[in-house]
Amino acid sequence: MTTLADLGPRICVLGPSNSGKSTLAVAIARHRQLQAVHLDQLFHLSHTDWQPRPEADFLQLHADAIAQERWVMDGNYSRCLPARLARATGFILLDLPTRTSLLRYFRRSWFERNRHGALAGNQDTVKWAMLHHIAVVTPPHRRRYDQLFEGIALPKLKLANTRQLQRFYETEGLAREPAP
Repeated sequence: MTTLADLGPRICVLGPSNSGKSTLAVAIARHRQLQAVHLDQLFHLSHTDWQPRPEADFLQLHADAIAQERWVMDGNYSRCLPARLARATGFILLDLPTRTSLLRYFRRSWFERNRHGALAGNQDTVKWAMLHHIAVVTPPHRRRYDQLFEGIALPKLKLANTRQLQRFYETEGLAREPAP
């Protein structure tokens, strides 16, 4: 099995919304002294209700982030994935079930005031568009990410359920720490 050390100093973490990408990225960053980069924070303007920033600004922020030598980056944003993968030294795909993502979405929207990867100055709320994205849009993307995973030559790891994810945390000595 691929270990965290095998993944190198620039790790991409992909997966469905609310699968635990940001929490895992922060745990890896703390353990390996890497910079955690949350693509949602680069894509959206802080202190808004998830308003996207201008595309050119996002792409520049993404280019600046991947140019760094040590990072763990969570988020999908497939339009800039080829550039990210070209710089990455390792790849993690979280493929947790849709029901898990839905439950986590409700939990973060209703109960979590602070969470890793959150947008500064914004409290998540349940939105129909996000429920639709998780339940309807994401399932076909899972097949595409499976194909991507199979074709990647980088050291890689696929975690397909919460048990595998928990085992990875335990095996690698990672800790889920509360968000600031």
